[in-house]
Amino acid sequence: MTNTQKKTEHSLNDLIAISRDGQEFYQEAAQKVEDAELATLFRRMAAVKGEVVMALGQVVQASGGTPEQEGTLAGSVRQGYTKVRAALGDRRYAYVAELEETEDRLLHAFDEVVADQDTPAVARDAAMRLLPEVRACHDVMRTRKQALKSAA
Repeated sequence: MTNTQKKTEHSLNDLIAISRDGQEFYQEAAQKVEDAELATLFRRMAAVKGEVVMALGQVVQASGGTPEQEGTLAGSVRQGYTKVRAALGDRRYAYVAELEETEDRLLHAFDEVVADQDTPAVARDAAMRLLPEVRACHDVMRTRKQALKSAA
């Protein structure tokens, strides 16, 4: 495997792991909230994260690498923290706020891959192709968080 292939695999596998965190977190949140509309939104967002994982995984495989199959430790810790936070307060706000933070983390990671001049073109192109969808998900959750905060 060449250095370019290794860098591609590393860059995209980081995005895959963070996307998996989001996917799993949204799936869990959809089961925990009692608000049907919010649960539907969370399932839709989980599906988008699944599509991102699949698309990036295909690029990693095409460049000779192995796609990441796990999430991150930080993602697991955030989910645990949210369970405690939700048990102590407004479950809807707790999940929305933490999911918005997860979206921030993913958007930041995508922005870094795109901005890094050392990122191989294939990895940068894959990230740029998915960035509008990642940004749209982030914006939806940011708006939802602001709306819930204003309503409180």
